[in-house]
Amino acid sequence: NMAGDPSPLHGQGWLGAWKVERQDAASAALAFRHPAAEWPWAYEARQDFLLDERGLAVSLACRNTSSEPMPCGLGQHPYFPCGAQTRIDTDVMQVWTIDEHVLPVAELPATGRFELADRLVCGQDLDHGFGGWGGDARLSDPDWPYQVRLSSPDARFFQLYSPSAGGIFVAEPVSHANAALNAPESQ
Repeated sequence: NMAGDPSPLHGQGWLGAWKVERQDAASAALAFRHPAAEWPWAYEARQDFLLDERGLAVSLACRNTSSEPMPCGLGQHPYFPCGAQTRIDTDVMQVWTIDEHVLPVAELPATGRFELADRLVCGQDLDHGFGGWGGDARLSDPDWPYQVRLSSPDARFFQLYSPSAGGIFVAEPVSHANAALNAPESQ
């Protein structure tokens, strides 16, 4: 779904037009409808946002509107600014090493370079999927005017993108392993 890239990234919703179904000062509901096309199933996706004194809550849902079963995975892909003191603190059990196309090739214990417990996150040259995620990640930087906690009771997997150039990173709770469509169903 990107010119020059042989692997589809992030499904159809991230590049598609979403319809604002409802909005007010503290909440919004967005919907995305995908007709059967290059992805052979029709579906409807929904994002609900609620901002209150506890923070921002985001919920995702997907409903298959085709007559055949459809594989589906959900995840958020938030980008964060980072600097020399930005840290991530989360628990993961496994990491998938990647090939030159950023596709997973081998599952290893998440140790050493792949340990995500209380470590610097900016400029780490990581673009990996992790399994056995504890469901909670804390992001911090002494220069940020806020603290970030990502949590999901349903996401068992976590993607981390931290380019070597630094400046940004992506911390992504997901419901599935990277390239899960090509993996055995237990993934």
